[in-house]
Amino acid sequence: MSTYASAYVSARSAALEAAGHQNYPPGALYVVATPIGNLADITLRALHVLELADIIACEDTRHTQALLRAYGIDKSSAQLLAVHQHNEAQAAQTVIDRLRQGQRVAYASDAGTPAISDPGARLVAAVRGERLPVVPLPGASSVTTLLSVAGIADEGAQQGGFVFVGFLSSKATERATAIEVLRTQTRAVVMLEAPHRIEALAAALSVLGTRLITIGRELTKQFEEIDTLPTEKFPAWLDQDANRLRGEFVLVLHPAPSETQAGPDTRILKLLLAQLPLKTAVKLASEITGEPRNALYQLALNLKEGGADDESPETTP
Repeated sequence: MSTYASAYVSARSAALEAAGHQNYPPGALYVVATPIGNLADITLRALHVLELADIIACEDTRHTQALLRAYGIDKSSAQLLAVHQHNEAQAAQTVIDRLRQGQRVAYASDAGTPAISDPGARLVAAVRGERLPVVPLPGASSVTTLLSVAGIADEGAQQGGFVFVGFLSSKATERATAIEVLRTQTRAVVMLEAPHRIEALAAALSVLGTRLITIGRELTKQFEEIDTLPTEKFPAWLDQDANRLRGEFVLVLHPAPSETQAGPDTRILKLLLAQLPLKTAVKLASEITGEPRNALYQLALNLKEGGADDESPETTP
């Protein structure tokens, strides 16, 4: 038995004691949150369900098998089913067939809570569409982990909450457009980024100047780093240490300062109206800004009516 597995013997015993007497109906899909780095960030109920499950559907079978072995949970390769972004729709039918046979199926992505920028959403939708039970097992999430230490409070935001945008486009133009939309966002914005793209994202965000951003790198791992600084200093922060280009990133863009929040900003609507039908643009603008949809709809109509004048001056023969 490995050192890790030996260390978790007592945890598995505690999991059986704490969670073993609860109800775990057969024929149900269990959506299991797993650690984002630190193996100790696993819940007792998750340990129990991973051991109890007849089948474990997972984003990467090799990764999940290593995770299970670290906890001393023995599952054969036949008990692991790959369900990832490239096969999720098809693999969902296999899961549904297993559930109809009365098997308990656990789903775990590589790290954190499934279906949050990870596979899992299509699987859950398919299972629920067949009116089969889905049971959430909450736990680690990089999104809430960084938000909890970002210290966002009374920063002039007109409303609470946050916006989760995940990974911005890797295409420079689309990324710049998205950041321009976020310029006047009245809520905190949570983004994710991979190490090979972080420099490009930092450069793109630097146009926001003194707008604060909290950077989370390698959260819960040995070389975890958390810092808050103006976005204009983000590129320099990366340059200070070559190691900062390693590891996964979670970013919290703080709410726009209150002086930029006086009324709806037409720039967001203009950007969306240029690419989308009016009703769709209004709906997205309302979700992004938090402004009432009716007010934005009227503003969109006004922009459409004055579109020709906004785009170019009239010419007379």
